[in-house]
Amino acid sequence: MTGRRAIAIVALALAAGGCQTIAPSAPAEVADQRPTDWRSVASTADRKRIAGWRTAWVAALRAARAAGHGDELAARPALFDPDAALPNPYIPPGDYRCRTTKLGAKSAGLLDYVAYGWFTCRIAAEQDIFSFAKLTGSQRPVGLLFDDSDRRQVFLGTLQLGDESGIIDYGIDGDRDMAGLVERIGANRWRLVLPYPAFESLLDVIEISPPVD
Repeated sequence: MTGRRAIAIVALALAAGGCQTIAPSAPAEVADQRPTDWRSVASTADRKRIAGWRTAWVAALRAARAAGHGDELAARPALFDPDAALPNPYIPPGDYRCRTTKLGAKSAGLLDYVAYGWFTCRIAAEQDIFSFAKLTGSQRPVGLLFDDSDRRQVFLGTLQLGDESGIIDYGIDGDRDMAGLVERIGANRWRLVLPYPAFESLLDVIEISPPVD
């Protein structure tokens, strides 16, 4: 790598037979020195993604509405309002349910609106920083949550695919790197917004809420 270093992702992945801990690829003393300023970690491409979050929102919403999905967007107004972020974005550690909606086709032939069902996600404490991991499903973001402002955190991580059990460290493969914003949009309700993901869509919105008893 040039100009920055990869960060080791420490998280839990759900294996076929139960929970499997993915060990960090960096020694503990390196993890203890992990930077807490996301700008010192993020790639140039991911800093541009974060800077362009509003442009991604506008283009993605326009495409979804033009494709006839205005009613679906209106049914969850806070989730799909770019300006819905509330103070205090922090998510307490624990297991959550999460569902992904993809907005705006990245290329011809793809859909402008795709809504998936609920999966399992986890927020965990990793030394002096928290991690987010989507534990189930075929596309699983895994990464760290960095402080940014009183209304958002920044997510930097990688994409775990299919039946992969290992996790690629951030900064190793640009196509797997992910960057987004974590925002609170209600009581015990959050979203992870991923502008310009590498695959399929212009914007991914992951809704996060406590599991239903």
